[in-house]
Amino acid sequence: MKIKWNLQKGCLATLAAYIVLAAFFYWIGGEQLRTRVDIDESISPSASVGEILSDTVLEQPFYAHCDRLTDFSVFAGTFGRSNGGILSVDLYVQDPQGGKELAEHFSVDMAQIQDSDWLNLRLTQPLENAIGRSFLLEISSKDSSLGNAVTLYYGSSIAAGRVEVKSADWIPLRINGQPLEGTLCLEVTGVTDLWFGHYYWYIFTGLGVLLALYCWRLCLLQKKGKVCLGLKLLAAFSRYRFLIHQLVSRDFKTKYKRSVLGVLWSFLNPLLTMLVQYVVFSTIFKSDIPNFPVYLLTGIVLFNFFSEACGMGITSILGNASLITKVYVPKYIYPVTRVISSGINLLLSLLPLLLVILFTHTPVRPAILLLPFSLACLLCFCIGMVLILSSLMVFFRDTQFLWNVLSMIWLYVTPIFYPEIIIPAQFMTIYKMNPMYHFIRFARTVVIDGISPEPKAYLICLIFAVGGLVIGGLVFRKVQDKFVLFI
Repeated sequence: MKIKWNLQKGCLATLAAYIVLAAFFYWIGGEQLRTRVDIDESISPSASVGEILSDTVLEQPFYAHCDRLTDFSVFAGTFGRSNGGILSVDLYVQDPQGGKELAEHFSVDMAQIQDSDWLNLRLTQPLENAIGRSFLLEISSKDSSLGNAVTLYYGSSIAAGRVEVKSADWIPLRINGQPLEGTLCLEVTGVTDLWFGHYYWYIFTGLGVLLALYCWRLCLLQKKGKVCLGLKLLAAFSRYRFLIHQLVSRDFKTKYKRSVLGVLWSFLNPLLTMLVQYVVFSTIFKSDIPNFPVYLLTGIVLFNFFSEACGMGITSILGNASLITKVYVPKYIYPVTRVISSGINLLLSLLPLLLVILFTHTPVRPAILLLPFSLACLLCFCIGMVLILSSLMVFFRDTQFLWNVLSMIWLYVTPIFYPEIIIPAQFMTIYKMNPMYHFIRFARTVVIDGISPEPKAYLICLIFAVGGLVIGGLVFRKVQDKFVLFI
């Protein structure tokens, strides 16, 4: 009866925690769960249209890719001087029959325009139902003269890292009706509604019902004396919790055995690594990443945990061969406890990150409370990786050496000390198949930007976390009975 009562209480506590987390997540996620800011990528400037004189009319058609158009920017130049006159910018909505309707008029004092900089123009009211509609930007000046006028830039390629990729979908810029070989350097900004935010409570209510049904099934099976995977896992962690505690404690203490500074290395290691890389990439390579110390340390802390957990877990089966051959314990406990012990080190490493956040005066916003989601997904993914690596290590002892090479490659294909924008656009699809990219990007969004990532980021992190855990568990389960023959 005691086990039954504990299971029932655990199920009720789980459901209560689920409700609290759902409300908490909705509050923290805020507007990012309901809308997404879209910024169309601009063509790289390669030439100027010349001075915009009184007899010059620029016409740039474009399509909106957002639900509501809010503002747009053009790349302007002043020839390094202060100019006079008024720049007129008219935004038209075009219909399929070729007609146009004025949506907004802007009058810009040329003296206020900065040289080689973006001129931002915000609409008085967002244009609704903009997605897929055709717009026309018409730019002219009635009172400008030669030597006293600004210019705008155009091009035909998009910057992709260190190379230029030809754009296949640009619409020609027209000057006085004559098309040019390029399109205006134009950034269009808008807001797109996300269905997830509108159906949030329906989704979480449905998931809550499924969770309640699963808890009810566990209690029913337990009452009938039957077992399932969930009950087996609960029983194993309940029965062997003392052993799990001892293994985690042993692994953590062994890491700093006979070390003078001991656990202080959990603080010093990420800080010293960050200091060295900060000096190298901020002075020698001149990194222009905003808030580079926090950007760098966030990546270091998460990747160090991944590298350490996999490095320690790869020998978890071979290292406990004497216990495996003499005492029956679910074998997955050994790799899992290695990851948990590394998780303790991860929590300690977050303290230096907090100090750097405070030292750099990075605003601490409520969104930082979403950081545990990224860490939990990373933990699950690491467990899956360790289950696979520890299994391979039993049958193929060179696995640890191959992993050292693979982890080094993994380090350099993850944006830890460099921005992702240097990756050519044609490689970004492959690049985003790296799970560490998504875990670190999620963490940086909540820590540095102080906002919740869009719902797609949560889904991608969950897919990699659960997928890695499931694949690792299936591989481990298939080969675990053969361990005793090779260890």
